[in-house]
Amino acid sequence: MRLRTKVTLVFGLIALVATVTLTAVTYAFARSSLLEQRLDVAQSQAVANALRVRDQLRRDGTASMAEFFVSGALRTDEDGFAFLRIGQGGDVATTDARIAEDAFPARLREDAERGASGMQIYDSGGDHYVAVGVHLAEFDRTYYEAVDLSSTERTLGAVLLALVVGSVSTVLLAAATGWWTSRRLLRPLDRITNAAGEIAEGGLDARVALEGDPDLDRLVESFNGMADAVQARIEREARFASDVSHELRSPITALAAAAEVINGRRGELPDRTRQALDVVVGQVRRFDAMVIDLLELSRIDAGATDLHLEEVDLVALCRRIAAGTGFAELPIQRQRGAAPTAVVDKLRFERVLTNLLENAEHHGGGPVRISIEPAEGPFTLVAVEDIGPGVARGERNRIFERFARGSAARHRVGTGLGLALVAEHTMAQGGEAWAEDRPGGGARFVVRIRNEGEH
Repeated sequence: MRLRTKVTLVFGLIALVATVTLTAVTYAFARSSLLEQRLDVAQSQAVANALRVRDQLRRDGTASMAEFFVSGALRTDEDGFAFLRIGQGGDVATTDARIAEDAFPARLREDAERGASGMQIYDSGGDHYVAVGVHLAEFDRTYYEAVDLSSTERTLGAVLLALVVGSVSTVLLAAATGWWTSRRLLRPLDRITNAAGEIAEGGLDARVALEGDPDLDRLVESFNGMADAVQARIEREARFASDVSHELRSPITALAAAAEVINGRRGELPDRTRQALDVVVGQVRRFDAMVIDLLELSRIDAGATDLHLEEVDLVALCRRIAAGTGFAELPIQRQRGAAPTAVVDKLRFERVLTNLLENAEHHGGGPVRISIEPAEGPFTLVAVEDIGPGVARGERNRIFERFARGSAARHRVGTGLGLALVAEHTMAQGGEAWAEDRPGGGARFVVRIRNEGEH
């Protein structure tokens, strides 16, 4: 789980626990307060109505009591009702003819028979009521009144709905705040990650802007300081390699010239001297090639080499390069679907293909074919195949590094820079280079190049 998601969930969970707790406490308090208030009102109303009934009994007795209940003299709720047993013969007075004495809870009626007043909440037909019984000791009768609690329940439902909506809104707001906060906190890390990626790809001048926050700016300043130190060291090492290569170029050229002069007169030398001369000439030539390769890599690192892309006939260019390298008879096969042309820098592509052919000659038993193959997207593959021992899977990436040599080439001639130049020149043209197994044995060194220009 991503850190941003974790922070968002933590904010949301904290808000959820807080709002659920607050909702429960608030609803319980509101329910208690509203219900208590409603019961007080119901009790006061029932007592007031009971006093009116008592006064009516004092004036007219029970003769007109039934008419009194339906006359509207009692102030009962719209959905409430009142009841009074007039005599022992079953005569009753009620505000609703459908109501009988058993409509009131039994416990309340039992209290009334003992001459006690009381109040009780009960359920009738799925609705909740509060029943109040007021005993009229003067006439030995009990006045009953029921008050519907539906309005109170509707109010509590509205309060609960408002609390739930508020809780959900609060949780969503807290989650959004957590997301925004984590994004704000992780923004420097995102920028540092992007800058680190740019540095890894060669953009050594990539830096991160300050955030304006003292705590976050410390991280940014530390990264920028580290990037400055890395850039300074890499540039210093690049300058050192370039300077050393330049300084070695002149004495190596002089040595090579002197060795070639002596080699031209090798017939005048004794056998042991000729053997020593062969070693000197071979090492001087190898040293000269290494210095030239180092200078070329130094120019690439410094960005001093230009890129001149042009559309070329790929088969014709490969045939010319192969012939110039001494492989005029090497078969060049263009597979079905492969583009006949490519967009390359001819000098760089010639350097790439030449190095691959020489690598196959020195370490792979000689090249056997140049294959031009189709690839996904606007690319074409050019592969140089050999019949050598192949490249171990664990060495296929490392052999394209500078001065890296595979196990098969460890005791052979070479500078260890040829494949590094292949990778650098291919990358400069927007391509890629890699090694793989050749069906039937051997290795395939493949470069991917564009077959159309970038738009």
